[in-house]
Amino acid sequence: MDIVEIARWQFGITTVYHFMMVPLTLGLGAVVVWFNLQWVRRRRPEDLRLTKFWGKLFLINFIMGVATGLVQEFQFGMAWSEYSRFVGDVFGAPLAMEGLLAFFVESTFLGLWIFGWDKLRPAVHVACLAMAVIASWLSAFFIIVANSWMQHPVGYEIVDGRPILNDIGAVLTNSTAVVAIIHTLFGAIAVAGSFLLGIAWYKLWRRRADGLDTVDADGVVVVGELPTGGRDRTDYRVWWRSLRVGILIGIIGFLGTAFSGHAQAQLMIHQQPLKMASAEAACHDGTAFSVLTIGSPGDASCDNAHTLLEVPGLLSFLAYNNFTTDVAGLNTLQPEYEQEYGTNLADDELYGDRAGEQIEYQPLMEVTYWGFRLMITFGGLAAVACVGAWWLTRKGTVPLSKGLMGLGVVGILAPFGANVAGWVFTEMGRQPFVVAPNPDLPLDQRIFMFTEAAVSPNVTAGELLFSLGSLLLLYGVLMVVEVALIAKYVRTGVVAAMPELVEHEDHDDDGSRDDVLAFAY
Repeated sequence: MDIVEIARWQFGITTVYHFMMVPLTLGLGAVVVWFNLQWVRRRRPEDLRLTKFWGKLFLINFIMGVATGLVQEFQFGMAWSEYSRFVGDVFGAPLAMEGLLAFFVESTFLGLWIFGWDKLRPAVHVACLAMAVIASWLSAFFIIVANSWMQHPVGYEIVDGRPILNDIGAVLTNSTAVVAIIHTLFGAIAVAGSFLLGIAWYKLWRRRADGLDTVDADGVVVVGELPTGGRDRTDYRVWWRSLRVGILIGIIGFLGTAFSGHAQAQLMIHQQPLKMASAEAACHDGTAFSVLTIGSPGDASCDNAHTLLEVPGLLSFLAYNNFTTDVAGLNTLQPEYEQEYGTNLADDELYGDRAGEQIEYQPLMEVTYWGFRLMITFGGLAAVACVGAWWLTRKGTVPLSKGLMGLGVVGILAPFGANVAGWVFTEMGRQPFVVAPNPDLPLDQRIFMFTEAAVSPNVTAGELLFSLGSLLLLYGVLMVVEVALIAKYVRTGVVAAMPELVEHEDHDDDGSRDDVLAFAY
């Protein structure tokens, strides 16, 4: 088996799994800060319940994100040592900033927030959470800076054939990184919006299904309550506010990702034109945007790509903000890349048995084309769901429909799907480069690296397969644990974070608490 393909599958699977946690942490953390701040300012009971309930789900996801993210750091040295050796002088700087600055601040202040209830002054307590969330956004920024350097290298000089950092400011203000972090953060807000919307819809539906809330002749909610179990009028306000906040930030997140994505696409057409041409199945120069193109599965060749539906002028608008300028297609770009970077891999021991093979500059069309459209489709579906939810809940509660409730819960996955599809598109579309050349620089100053040269030379296929299988098993277990924990606390509701709301025995015979996360509150 091809060692490069196994190594790519390993890194891709672990990265995508970890990235499932990242946007929820970034988006939900900001929401919890807002709820906590409202509690400090207004002292309304529902604000405290909102803070503690969503804060508990935030902590579960944060812990899983840390556990799965640590693997990424080790892979650079174990499976991709040649890559690390080649770019380490530049790539290491933002990674060090992430680990020593952002993550340290994040974990420290989050710990103060977890253990600071009733110990710190309220203003100081909420400030600790705000610092932790800001640090998590900084952490994401430094990671994106590192990744963006792979997409568009800047701030270096070439010494003995390797890039050496000479301008950290240029690396941190890389145009690719600036647009990417904005796009990522808005995507995270969209994820948090759907998360709140889906869970709050379920809880409001549960109240209606249990006969707790009803509607009058005009369809307006009539709020009920039970004397025990924490299911009072405040409980209704918790879920109603969660629902409306989820709708609002879900729409904001979609609009932000749409506009920042447009800016990102314009950069990409200039910096990595082959990626965008492949994403559009644009084999020939033109102005039309392909809505639907079909081809032979597994065949990236333009000979087998057939456009069924397209919108004239739209591709030019996405690229140049006009409807007439041609966008270069794959048949034009491929020869240009071959002329600038060669037609065959060098006869170098780094390439092993692949030395001398022809270089295929066109990314795998099926992955880039459908990844780009899945990203847009899932994001659009989440936005439509938010608008629909706003209309359906305008009278104070959700419809008594199990089908709609199920759609609301499943809809939580839509922005996750958009984030994952966008990440896969971004990384797969960079191939065959692990570090893509910067077209803004003179040809003799461009640094680049083919993926085939980046893998550790002494790692065997058996070792990679064993680690891949082990990580798949471990991550599968972690996924089951996280989903089970979140489902448990969602079903239980606010009392999962505030057991004092109900009268029950909180301790086992040995005096230990049942709730393993009870220390957080």
